[in-house]
Amino acid sequence: MDATDDAAPPQVRPLGPEDAVPTRSLGWEAFGSPPNADPAEPAPWPLRPGMHGYGVFGPDGDLLARMIDREYDSWFSGVTVPTSGIAGVTVAAEHRGRGLLTPLFAHVLGAARRRGAVLSTLFPTAPRIYRRFGYEIVGSLDYVDLPTTSLAAVRAPDGLVARRATGSDVPAVKDVYDAWASAQNGPLTRRGPSFPDSAGELLAAYSGITVAVDAAGGVHGYASWSRGPGYGTESLLEVSDLVSTRHDAAAVLLRTLGSFASVTPTTRLRTSGGPVGDVVRLHLPSADWRVAELEPYMLRLLDPEQALTSRRYPHHTVAELTFTLSDEFLRDLDGTYRLTVRDGEAHCRRTGTAEGPCFTGRGLAMLYAGAQGTANLRMAGLLEGDDSRDATWDSLFGGHQVHIRDYF
Repeated sequence: MDATDDAAPPQVRPLGPEDAVPTRSLGWEAFGSPPNADPAEPAPWPLRPGMHGYGVFGPDGDLLARMIDREYDSWFSGVTVPTSGIAGVTVAAEHRGRGLLTPLFAHVLGAARRRGAVLSTLFPTAPRIYRRFGYEIVGSLDYVDLPTTSLAAVRAPDGLVARRATGSDVPAVKDVYDAWASAQNGPLTRRGPSFPDSAGELLAAYSGITVAVDAAGGVHGYASWSRGPGYGTESLLEVSDLVSTRHDAAAVLLRTLGSFASVTPTTRLRTSGGPVGDVVRLHLPSADWRVAELEPYMLRLLDPEQALTSRRYPHHTVAELTFTLSDEFLRDLDGTYRLTVRDGEAHCRRTGTAEGPCFTGRGLAMLYAGAQGTANLRMAGLLEGDDSRDATWDSLFGGHQVHIRDYF
């Protein structure tokens, strides 16, 4: 039973400014307080535009759990898909294990679906908690440590040079990110209130942004980096983004970062896609690629019909596939669906005939992202039944790597 008191079950409602103090306290309890934090100071309202906070309140009005739904769009197979990014999931220590997340997720995901979110994603601290709500790991945000000397050893290409970005370069920097992100599955679009809108905000966020440009001034790649304190053996050069649309642009950027080798022996690169997922690694002469930190990324579908209809598919594939969905949490999604694909586009609709293979919500999420094929989903117990069209399923959802470059 998901209640702390049989006579008065907890209430789920949106958080408001009047909840700022308990919201801050619960966040500090779960994720740690900032240095020199003073609980006596007034708590500013933490939610910005694009953030929707919800809480579970006990009979006495105490905040027992909270969660934030963030408005994003994600790239999947070349199109943008409305996404609910779940963040700040916290339950008070004395109330953990009492099922408070069940009504909270039901409320939050319901609100996200009503505002048009088709997918939901999150970074879990404990993946097991979120699997019962239909989420599954499809990728990760990785922080990789590299010897800065290995970057300096990258061969210099002809035709491109590196220079420091100015405000006039910011639109081109955003275009480079969009070109890269649209070719992957999972990256956020970096549009909307959660991301810097002005050139000044973006440039001020880092020690520097370096761009790789051709003779005509065209930008083909960029690296956003922050120079940490000190210059000894423990000092780091932190690279938040190294994104390029040409191999020679990546080489120019790596060599420029390598010029810090005498003062920062280690470069920490924020990347994704696993040990061979970032094509930047193809430039490195060294095999050093040490993951210092890894943030798993989980996905679930909120609207299978819209999610499957909105994305793009291989143009050469013509298919009509019927499948059954058995969702772990959103039981109203259970049923049979027919996916019709032609000329790179698709239409998915519910049907009354129960036939075809049966996906769990987690299994469909992994297939949708291209994180696993049907054979592995069957081995994991996330796909059962008719396997005669497995090769077609795999061909429809392969071809794009899973990447995420923004933590929330």
